[in-house]
Amino acid sequence: MRALRFGSDVFDPTHRFETSWFIGPWILFAIRSLISVYAFTTLFFSLGWPCTHPEDGGCQAATQSFSYFTVLTYWGLAFYFAVSAVHTFTYARSGSALLDRFPRPLQALHSLYYTTVVTLPFLVTIVYWGVLYKGSWFKLEYDAWGNISKHGLNSAFALFELVVPRTLPPFWIHIPYLILILLGYLAVAYITLASQGWYTYSFLDHDAVHGRGYVAAYIFGIAVGIIIIFIVVWCLIKLRVWATETKGHMMGKFAAERQPSADEEAQRKESANTDEGIRASA
Repeated sequence: MRALRFGSDVFDPTHRFETSWFIGPWILFAIRSLISVYAFTTLFFSLGWPCTHPEDGGCQAATQSFSYFTVLTYWGLAFYFAVSAVHTFTYARSGSALLDRFPRPLQALHSLYYTTVVTLPFLVTIVYWGVLYKGSWFKLEYDAWGNISKHGLNSAFALFELVVPRTLPPFWIHIPYLILILLGYLAVAYITLASQGWYTYSFLDHDAVHGRGYVAAYIFGIAVGIIIIFIVVWCLIKLRVWATETKGHMMGKFAAERQPSADEEAQRKESANTDEGIRASA
């Protein structure tokens, strides 16, 4: 039950979500902002293109895009980088992040949001290029750009958040939430089938994969896949923290207005130890 509590200690005493171990908060804010702008540009352009090109499905294809897990996770990326840019900006400007003033449940949700950002894009990339991609390159430059952005750069953006900020490894309790997100999308996919009569992904069509057992196998495999991805991400972040902080003594680039005091640094270490204990027991 301990892992299910929001906790009463300071959520992020040394602003790990808003700082990096090697670039300053203003640069981190700028990069996150640019990624958010690019992601939103990609999404809105992808909505506008079909509407102006009837041969690509028209506006109906644009509205149907909201049924795809790829597109939904890309919207999640766009909003995450926008929100994290705001938090980073407020920290860089005043030494106190907007996230610090959030209610504890929202802070916990931001932590879960971060976990989805560094895990789900890798799942999207692996499933697309490993299962759905047919092997022939795209005839239109627009299709090539759109697919590279949503099935390639999405993982590059996730890798940025995995490597650059000072975040700690995600809580193990986030695994069931990731499974719930996938189950929630499965419901969306079958609601789409019931209401519009088409499958969002071919591996959900039991006729296309020659049996309901194969559909179940695909679903189970994706669930196992996200758990494996979570474990790999957890290990990589743990390795980054060890290499940069424990071995490299690179404790972070903080806002000029507010460097952590000796007491805060001691609190940071205590909080880090507590976080590790919670993560180990979660």
